[in-house]
Amino acid sequence: MKKRREAAGIVTKNHDREGAKIMQLYPAIDMKNGKCVRLTQGLFDNVKVYGDSPADMARLWVSQGASFLHLVDLDGALAGHSVNEEAIRAVVEQVDVPVELGGGLRSGEAVKYMLDLGVSRCIIGTKAAERPEFIGELVEEFGPERIVAGVDARDGMVAVDGWERISGMTAVELCLRMKEYGVRHIVYTDISRDGMLSGPNVDYTKMLTEKTGLDVIASGGVSSMEDLETLYESGIGGVIVGKALYEKRIHLPEAIARYETGTR
Repeated sequence: MKKRREAAGIVTKNHDREGAKIMQLYPAIDMKNGKCVRLTQGLFDNVKVYGDSPADMARLWVSQGASFLHLVDLDGALAGHSVNEEAIRAVVEQVDVPVELGGGLRSGEAVKYMLDLGVSRCIIGTKAAERPEFIGELVEEFGPERIVAGVDARDGMVAVDGWERISGMTAVELCLRMKEYGVRHIVYTDISRDGMLSGPNVDYTKMLTEKTGLDVIASGGVSSMEDLETLYESGIGGVIVGKALYEKRIHLPEAIARYETGTR
């Protein structure tokens, strides 16, 4: 627990101590009904179960070298409040690496509860789009390293409410608003590619990084080491890897050695 809490205060960097460029990898653990699952294109009726225990999956990724985990409470994203608390608690109690969590965090109380539980970063999606000033309040209260804006988009337009509804705001507009409110980290998900193993939207992710100057973490579509290499060469600071790990298309220890340690 102590190691994880100390790690939570570390600013994610794009270079190691020797100046080599690095890219943070975030193995994804999506939770539905207490199980570890993956959706395809965010569709809740297109679910594949990969394990009965998110905590077991978390321990597996950490045993393979993961230094940060990405958790999503899928039920919470639809319900608007945390649903898989028991599974989340089990993960943070059983691993000693920082964990970021998204899904259903739509109040300051909910964020504080999860941070107190041991989560290192809270990802705010729907509320960020609907009331951007709410993000500013959270950043002011908890600090920019604890609050992440989740920008989920389809065809460049932000989606909310568990990806069920498309808003009238572009991903670029939302990212720039988030920057105004002190956000440093963005998780950008291209919904059309999520779970498809069709390759990430590198061009759009790179554009967001360059236009905002923020740490834009790519999510959706990563299928191979070649995809990771393309993101790395495009200057992306972090990437969430889900289905490609579960389908054994990416070997996590190899990816970590190549992109997190600067070993080329």
